[in-house]
Amino acid sequence: MPISPAAVIVPLGILFFASGLIVNLIQAVCFVIVRPISKNLHRRINRLLAELLWLELVWIFDWWAGVKIQVFTDRETFRVLGKEHALVISNHKSDIDWLVGWILAQRSGCLGSTLAVMKKSSKFLPVIGWSMWFSEYLFLERNWAKDESTLKSGLQQLRDFPLPFWLALFVEGTRFTQAKLLAAQEYATSTGLPVPRNVLIPRTKGFVSAVSHMRSFVPAVYDVTVAIPKSSPAPTMLRLFKGQPSVVHMHIKRHLMKDLPEADEAVAQWCRDVFVAKDSLLDKHIADDRFSDHEPRDLGRPIKSLLVVITWIFVVVAGTVKLLQWSSLLSSWKGVAFSVFSLAIVTALMQILIMFSQSERSNPAKVPPSKPKTREELQGSDDKQE
Repeated sequence: MPISPAAVIVPLGILFFASGLIVNLIQAVCFVIVRPISKNLHRRINRLLAELLWLELVWIFDWWAGVKIQVFTDRETFRVLGKEHALVISNHKSDIDWLVGWILAQRSGCLGSTLAVMKKSSKFLPVIGWSMWFSEYLFLERNWAKDESTLKSGLQQLRDFPLPFWLALFVEGTRFTQAKLLAAQEYATSTGLPVPRNVLIPRTKGFVSAVSHMRSFVPAVYDVTVAIPKSSPAPTMLRLFKGQPSVVHMHIKRHLMKDLPEADEAVAQWCRDVFVAKDSLLDKHIADDRFSDHEPRDLGRPIKSLLVVITWIFVVVAGTVKLLQWSSLLSSWKGVAFSVFSLAIVTALMQILIMFSQSERSNPAKVPPSKPKTREELQGSDDKQE
């Protein structure tokens, strides 16, 4: 029988935001007290705190909705996942690619030290955005004149990170939709670039900057390709809350950072070439309904997230009961009104989280000029896309 989203969103929202505020408070205290004394100790503590929050979303993915992830990669790459620093680039296929990445990171043992380059507005999201800020996510304004120094500073801060970390960078700059694909195809036609079929054209300036500043201390680039098999509906936050399963395929190719070219323009071209290859790989996936160059590896469903959620339920319920006993909140109309208002706020925040993840609500791709360009103009057009 179908489950009403509201019947799930409200209790899960209360649990997530109540536990999240506890985590945020501890993160803030540690940021003020521990970080000035030892940045490395603060990062280790924050990793554990972030996991306590992120594992609730992992639980929804694994245990409530039962979404299944199959990883296609070689044995050596699978062995080193979570054991080294890595720059992760991926196509942006589904609404919850960021959560799919978290699942892979959790299985690899580095969930709390997985970072991403995000748009600036993300850090203002209550609980989840605040926790990302404490965890040293990089927030950009999508204006290269302002973002260049921010990105450089943030990347340099990671040089002494004490634990293996992943930095995720969605170089397409936006989530994939058919409307954006049409705009990208028009742009490619007008500029002489290969016309994409399954991906958008990468915006390379951020990637070039990341490679330039991370080359000396990050050994690998993980080229991740996400695809949804024909037999499965695309996963969304709303489907997760409804408890509806999906299947996600992830192809991972590991490139050694030392093998990337040195010159900035050559690095940019390397990135563009990777996405041309990714486009062809997705063509094969559409034909075969799998990535046929490797056998699938099922990531399983660890019990850790389930134990964390059960613990949070006990903490939040016990705390709520104590609060009600102490305040007699439901014994007056004002108390009831306050409780109803609080529930409405939680519901609204969860709705914002769902809307925030939806592809159709992400920023549209820019419509490119229609006339063909020279080689010199083509180089400049990549800068303008940033």
